[in-house]
Amino acid sequence: MSKINKYIFLGLLVFSINANADKFVSIGDFADQMVVKHGFEKSQIISWISQAKRKQNIIRLMTPPRRTPGKKRRGRPWYKYQGKFITRNHIDNGVRYWRRNRHILKRAEKKYGVPAEIIIAIIGVETRYGRNKGGFRIIDALKTLSFDYLRRADFFRQELEHFFLLAREEGSNPLRLKGSYAGAFGIGQFMPSSYRNYAVDFNGDGRRDIWNNHADAIGSVANYFKEYGWQKGEPVMKATQVRSSNAAETLLGLKFEPRYTLAQLKRMGARYNGNESDDTKVMFVDLRTRMGTAYWIGFKNYYVITRYNHSKHYAMAVYQLSQEIARIYEERYN
Repeated sequence: MSKINKYIFLGLLVFSINANADKFVSIGDFADQMVVKHGFEKSQIISWISQAKRKQNIIRLMTPPRRTPGKKRRGRPWYKYQGKFITRNHIDNGVRYWRRNRHILKRAEKKYGVPAEIIIAIIGVETRYGRNKGGFRIIDALKTLSFDYLRRADFFRQELEHFFLLAREEGSNPLRLKGSYAGAFGIGQFMPSSYRNYAVDFNGDGRRDIWNNHADAIGSVANYFKEYGWQKGEPVMKATQVRSSNAAETLLGLKFEPRYTLAQLKRMGARYNGNESDDTKVMFVDLRTRMGTAYWIGFKNYYVITRYNHSKHYAMAVYQLSQEIARIYEERYN
């Protein structure tokens, strides 16, 4: 390879690497932005970030597995995800969590309109009812992902910005707070921006403590769902069938959001027999089971669950866990 061609090749390589990556921003530039936008001392921001550690294992955990060229990535099937969360132990612990916090959950359900079992399932899936809140320093996670993980650096720098703001607002030491490798924290695993926007003081003690206070965590999860448009008393998702494999392919090509009416999905080949109005806005969902692919109609409340985590598997795990918890709780205590 000639020197000129070599430079062309390297240039194209750099371009291809950066084509889907966020713009590089230095720590100094970030600190300057914090001074201008929020009145921080630059030396304080630099000091905090310099005391944070770059964690290579966080980069590894965040990096998607390599895909074989020309082969479509299918990911882990639903039934394997299901087997991780819809277990007897997980259900029983959820029932016990409901029993311990029943008065708080009842108050949250009344105020925000979100069923107790949905709140419980979120907390169960996220932290196993508060038992596993994460052992990474949040500042280590956010520094690593803001300055060494170009794939989503812009997003994580925004979260780092929110993190310093919430530390100032709450009087917390940003070097001591711990959470997940992605920077989420607390019993309900809120990102810093979610904490600032949706966390509530649900026990009235003047603090929003979602690390240790289950009342605040429960109220905050319920408020998050309400703010994203949870519809009280409306369905989450229901099973359907399809007219043909061609119809399934067409339906799966739709946007992953409830922007289509039931009437539209029926015309495209969904064989749905529910009693909801044909003008109800819905979405189409597929899940790989051990018996083959199953199809579902997702309503607005299903979409709201995906605002917590954008995975269709996550949303289904929350929904199915919530239904099992509610069933057992009803049998034992009502």
